[in-house]
Amino acid sequence: MINLQNFVQAMYAKRIEDCSDQELYYALLALSKHRSEAQYTNEQKKKVYYISAEFLIGKLLSNNLINLGIYDEVKTQLVAAGKDLLAIEDVELEPSLGNGGLGRLAACFLDSIASLGLNGDGVGLNYHFGLFRQLFRFHQQAAVPNEWITPRSWLTESPISYKVPFANFTLTSKLYDIDVPGYKMERKNRLRLFDLGSVDDNIIDDGIDFDKEDIFRNLTLFLYPDDSNDQGKILRIFQQYFMVSNAAQLLIDEAIAKGSNLHDLAEYAVVQINDTHPSLIIPELIRLLELRGISFDEAVDIVKSMTAYTNHTILAEALEKWPLDFLNRVVPHLVPFIEELDRRAKAVRDDESVNIIDSHGRVHMAHMDIHYGYSINGVAALHTEILKSSELKPFYDLYPEKFNNKTNGITFRRWLMHANPRLSAYLDKLIGHDYHHDASKLEQLLEFKNDKDFKNHLEEIKQHNKRKLQRHILKNQGVEVNPESIFDVQIKRLHEYKRQQMNVLYVIHKYLDIKAGNIPARPLTVFFGGKAAPAYTIAQDIIHLILVLSQVIKNDPEVSPHLQVVMIENYNVTEASFIIPAADISEQISLASKEASGTGNMKFMLNGALTIGTDDGANVEIHELVGDENIYIFGEDSQTVIDHYANCSYHPYSFYEREGIRPLIDFITSDVIRNAGGIDERLWRLQDNLKHNDHFMTLLDLEDYIVTKERMLADYEDRDSWLEKVVVNIAKAGFFSSDRTIEQYNEDIWHLEK
Repeated sequence: MINLQNFVQAMYAKRIEDCSDQELYYALLALSKHRSEAQYTNEQKKKVYYISAEFLIGKLLSNNLINLGIYDEVKTQLVAAGKDLLAIEDVELEPSLGNGGLGRLAACFLDSIASLGLNGDGVGLNYHFGLFRQLFRFHQQAAVPNEWITPRSWLTESPISYKVPFANFTLTSKLYDIDVPGYKMERKNRLRLFDLGSVDDNIIDDGIDFDKEDIFRNLTLFLYPDDSNDQGKILRIFQQYFMVSNAAQLLIDEAIAKGSNLHDLAEYAVVQINDTHPSLIIPELIRLLELRGISFDEAVDIVKSMTAYTNHTILAEALEKWPLDFLNRVVPHLVPFIEELDRRAKAVRDDESVNIIDSHGRVHMAHMDIHYGYSINGVAALHTEILKSSELKPFYDLYPEKFNNKTNGITFRRWLMHANPRLSAYLDKLIGHDYHHDASKLEQLLEFKNDKDFKNHLEEIKQHNKRKLQRHILKNQGVEVNPESIFDVQIKRLHEYKRQQMNVLYVIHKYLDIKAGNIPARPLTVFFGGKAAPAYTIAQDIIHLILVLSQVIKNDPEVSPHLQVVMIENYNVTEASFIIPAADISEQISLASKEASGTGNMKFMLNGALTIGTDDGANVEIHELVGDENIYIFGEDSQTVIDHYANCSYHPYSFYEREGIRPLIDFITSDVIRNAGGIDERLWRLQDNLKHNDHFMTLLDLEDYIVTKERMLADYEDRDSWLEKVVVNIAKAGFFSSDRTIEQYNEDIWHLEK
């Protein structure tokens, strides 16, 4: 039983009702940390070390209160004192430890590992300012440091530290822990974040520019420092080696403490490499084992038997390739190990498509992971098949037994119970609490798909969530949205393959259609959210067009009652928790074959939005689960797209010349856009890119997208039929629980005790 008043009295000598929201936040922070400190850490013999450059954990207060089993008690006591937990949570700063789907997936996985009672910690870096905080200035993205570390936070300093050797100096790390309590579990895991005591934010100049060569002061300042020049690339290597050397030393020490003689290290530890950023842990573990008296041959065998790799992308730019020269500048002591691993791999098959070091002297991180890991997994059924049949086919031919699929998942504690408490509470009444632990129980909702009372409740909950989002946006951005409109949402990292530009062209189509007198049956509000990498010019051009277009529509009295565009500033987990429960339409419109999985599609589905999307990533599995009638699929299939790339047969200008497309592209540089603050350089560059390059084939699918979207908006007006589709989507969402994903990782890859 929790008595929050006693806790507040001890801290502030006040009643709850007399405390500020900030005081109550710190009291709840202390209470949560006190409760989790009382839990014991998992101590089973074998442990998974989930190593990732990103952990997009989001605000932790409500999530931890839920997992600790005290959320309802705390909320009830706050309400009795006239206090609002949502307002208190607003005080919390969101940890700047990740950017997009990769980091959010890692956060969901940590929650599920702990909630399933498995022994597993996350290992990463304690970035002081994350990627950046996004601001909009003059209709453009501006980047400033995203501060989050305060004297009182979820971080707990550990006495553990390690020496990490580099070419010309050695750094001494500091370790911070964030407890990861499992859902109603007595045991907990941790997120282990390594840092450097000499990091100094005074070296930051304008925005997020800083001296990239001052490693002592910059090492953990930012996630993904701009690598458009050599200094940025070299800094990333410094970061990655610092992360994995600390992780390797930590897991060796923990194994020894539990009785390992290191010859049996694979019985104590398994390393899950999350994308290619942690790949240097392979040669680093071999180096450290050699230093402890184990032969190179045996060290290679040990590391091979304890290292697994998750591939998250087929995009070439995301499969890291570091020049050997750069590695020699940063970690020369590691280079002989990499060269020997490459020599051994070439003895198996000397082929540029599978070599670790290519003919240009570049080290392919993914290739090293595949040669020297025992498991290689994709993250959705289609993605894994593309890896096997196309992108990594030479490796699949070599090592078919290593390849497996683990379709991604999301934690329902965060994305239903926390983000959508009204829906969660209603489902609790309707089908009980079993789905909290076993999400497949949501299928019981299929019994209610024709129940008018159930559908009415879903409608009421959606409207409540829309009004909640309306208030949130008005408070934070000063923008008023219409909760009676259809909420059409695309929130994800800005990248051409995700095709926000196609959605913008649809908005232009809708704008011109309304100007021509075709008034829609119901207003439409189109939400965008996401950050563009500072060096990714075209992505920033797309943001610019979205922001200018939103002003054009806002200032046009003929159009603004029927259409609105809102770009969410500094989109993050907190913003997602407001937007996703309010959404009617989920935009998952990546070019087929390019999205490995996606997890936003799962969150929207769970919260009652319908998907418009290509048959790409996990959309394929959503489509299979809900059936043709409960999802809106458009566009060319993945094989057609792959064939276009192989045959160089896609020519965007021929699509631009079509009657339905030319006016939309031409509008980008129209006087209407330019006079509303459009910057010529950005607009002409984006337009030229779409007409003559369009690498991710926006125009290939545009006409089908417009037709499908219009059909979807028309279907929305048949509320009974629409809500039946919503019920099916929620009921079938259980497959996408990260608990299921982690169960499969453990059964097929990790083999941990429960």
